[in-house]
Amino acid sequence: MKLDSQRQIPEPRITLVGAGPGDPDLITMKGAKALGDADVILYDALVNEDLLDYAKPGAVKVFVGKRSGQHSSTQQEINQLMVDYALNYGHVVRLKGGDPFVFGRGYEEMNFAAGYNIPVKIVPGLSSSIAVPGLQQIPVTHRGLSESFWVVTGTTASGAMSNDLYEAVRTKATVVVLMGMNKLKEIVRLYQQEGKSRLPVAIIQNGSTDLEKCAVGIVDTILEVAEEKRIAAPAIIVLGEVVSLHPDFQPIRDFFETIQTEIN
Repeated sequence: MKLDSQRQIPEPRITLVGAGPGDPDLITMKGAKALGDADVILYDALVNEDLLDYAKPGAVKVFVGKRSGQHSSTQQEINQLMVDYALNYGHVVRLKGGDPFVFGRGYEEMNFAAGYNIPVKIVPGLSSSIAVPGLQQIPVTHRGLSESFWVVTGTTASGAMSNDLYEAVRTKATVVVLMGMNKLKEIVRLYQQEGKSRLPVAIIQNGSTDLEKCAVGIVDTILEVAEEKRIAAPAIIVLGEVVSLHPDFQPIRDFFETIQTEIN
């Protein structure tokens, strides 16, 4: 980091900004204003780079996300970069996909900055856990179908499936799984073991963007449907009766009603 010794450095400060689920129009007005005021922007892989157009001329833009075949910054490296840029440039915006405090490690970054007495402001963002199902006409709660919802990580820091899923599967709540595509087979098996083979499921890839894809089925068929539609990460998994409200679920409902009629 090369500095001009004559340059006057503004007071260091950091703003954690949620970029929303992917569509750049879904960032908040306050988030866009923060980007326009930033001296440095540190942004993740899930952030739509169109948002960088809000930056003022001369702002430093630093990619700190993970992309295939490229070096990815560790959380410790990101924390240190954030502080170093703040001390040497002034206002740093840490731009994160979704909401900084929903599996965004936002509190860790805020806490690290506090160790250097650097003030931090938070600008919430639309979490993909709610916004992406909503854009697909799937409410996470709906009278008569679901009174609550869980947002669970599919994969923990150790690489294992979250223990919370074992609890969530026993409830009638809508369950939204983030970062869970590599655990999809295990999640399906878990719901089957709980006797929920016909529970509606949706998987939404690249939600809110031009590349969005959606697979709708039931627990017993979702693996095949996802493979057929070539669904891959980044994607969210939504399990619950509310998925039956998606337009693509109607043919599935009709099929099972026909089968039931024939049995009777």
